[in-house]
Amino acid sequence: MKNIQTENDNTNETSSARGLGPTFILALGTFAVGTDAFIVSAFLPDMAASLSVTPSMASHSVTAFALAYALLAPVIATITSTIARRRLLVVALALLGLANIASALSPTLGTLILTRVAAAAAAAAYTPNAGAVAAAIVPSNLRARALAVVIGGLTVATALGVPLGRIAATTMSWRASLVLVGVISLVAALGVLAIMPKLPGNPSVTLKQRLSVLARPGVMLVLPLTVLGMAACYTPYAFTIQVLETLQVSAPAITAMLLIYGLGAVAGNYLSGWGTDRYGPIAVLVAAYAAMTLTLTGLALFTGTAAINGTFVIALLMAIWGASSWAQSPAQQHRLIAAAPHEAPLVVALNSSGIYFGIALGTAIGSHALGSGVTVMLWYGSALAVVAFVYVLLTARHDAM
Repeated sequence: MKNIQTENDNTNETSSARGLGPTFILALGTFAVGTDAFIVSAFLPDMAASLSVTPSMASHSVTAFALAYALLAPVIATITSTIARRRLLVVALALLGLANIASALSPTLGTLILTRVAAAAAAAAYTPNAGAVAAAIVPSNLRARALAVVIGGLTVATALGVPLGRIAATTMSWRASLVLVGVISLVAALGVLAIMPKLPGNPSVTLKQRLSVLARPGVMLVLPLTVLGMAACYTPYAFTIQVLETLQVSAPAITAMLLIYGLGAVAGNYLSGWGTDRYGPIAVLVAAYAAMTLTLTGLALFTGTAAINGTFVIALLMAIWGASSWAQSPAQQHRLIAAAPHEAPLVVALNSSGIYFGIALGTAIGSHALGSGVTVMLWYGSALAVVAFVYVLLTARHDAM
């Protein structure tokens, strides 16, 4: 993420008379990015069938997107630091749109993976800069709300992206769904071009300078938990449809279950912020990983014994799964900023890369475990959640220092 203060210093003259209106265009872009990141899980089985591969192989497209985002984000931030902000946002959204349309036209899994890497690169260029620009184009008393609007695009995508993808995939096809994401991205690009003011780029910062914060002991102690925790919840996430089908959830109810997961994610994110302020990040993380462990263990037991009847318990487990998954980020960001308060934008950016590293790792583990069945895959996720729980306890002393 760019240093928001630097961006603001360069553009104070543009923000004096602007309201929140333009930030909603930026939020449309973050909605497209978030939907693009999560939507594939909604139609993974159909994608696999269309490309004549197994769902496990098709999940490599999810891994490729997440891994590319994690690796490319700091590199792209370095390369593009001096480019004018409006130009960068427009080009990033246009490339995201074209990459999604190319994904929709992909004849083979290999081609699909290449286009997903391209989409990840565009997403990595857009998302951090959208927040920085939102803060720069509004008066100082509106900056927090402007950031909330832009982040809200990702939050809405978390809640609605997968169920909307499921609806689109069942009513149209997975290819049409990706085209739709591409069109949204292109519309957002036109909106940014039409509405956003011209903003200069930032001073050049080397990649070495961006990564130097990793030398801080506190950062290196805290950051691995982001990867580990996201790997735990994402080990089964890409295969949520298979999990629900194994639980004998009906096809119409699957969409509702995906929506419940998303709403749980939104609630977990909000409660994590509130709980971190009130009780501290360690308490929130301990609760989140305990809940994740119990949820994934419960799902594993139910898929293994068919001991569940009805949908209420499944819905409850899906909500807790979503909440525990997305409760991690606010608490982890709080710990990282406390470890390096003068490099807050850099550690938040590193945490974002850690999130996508975790998604890539979890999806790869889930793909491997799926060969032994959905139940085994859920046990893998549960075991990783236990490891994350223990890691929190082992590193809690550092936070108290």
